[in-house]
Amino acid sequence: MAPKKAKRRQAAEGGSSNVFSMFEQSQIQEYKEAFTVIDQNRDGIISKDDLRDTLAAMGSMNVKNEELEAMIKEASGPINFTVFLTMFGEKLKGADPEDAIMAAFKVLDPEATGTIKKDFLQEMLTTQCDRFTPEEIKNFFTAFPPDVAGNVDYKNVCYVITHGEEKEE
Repeated sequence: MAPKKAKRRQAAEGGSSNVFSMFEQSQIQEYKEAFTVIDQNRDGIISKDDLRDTLAAMGSMNVKNEELEAMIKEASGPINFTVFLTMFGEKLKGADPEDAIMAAFKVLDPEATGTIKKDFLQEMLTTQCDRFTPEEIKNFFTAFPPDVAGNVDYKNVCYVITHGEEKEE
């Protein structure tokens, strides 16, 4: 391999392979699908043109060059799949881990049933801290409907928040 090509490949391979241990296999597959959609020219690297084409396909036609360049500059080098995954891993590092979210819900569940009454949860979500809007409440209970007794399974809520999909039972 010519020295120039070797250098380019080395730069494109940036990122750490340890990033794969941060995600479950199903999540990696979903990120791979997203990467493939964004990599419009199928060269294995997300470029400014790839971003422009993807955003245009989603209806954003007037994206400025500066905005696209800023997006590309978030990476330390060419954005191959490993770098793409690393970028998501870095963004997710700031998210609360599942056990921290679970602990917050457990405060509202002194009997340790794993559920919280819908009405009580709705009151908490609309009156405390970052208050949910009526639309956010509607979306929340659409995504996490209470059971026939009016209880919300907060373990499932925690799992979906941290993993992005429901557990298969």
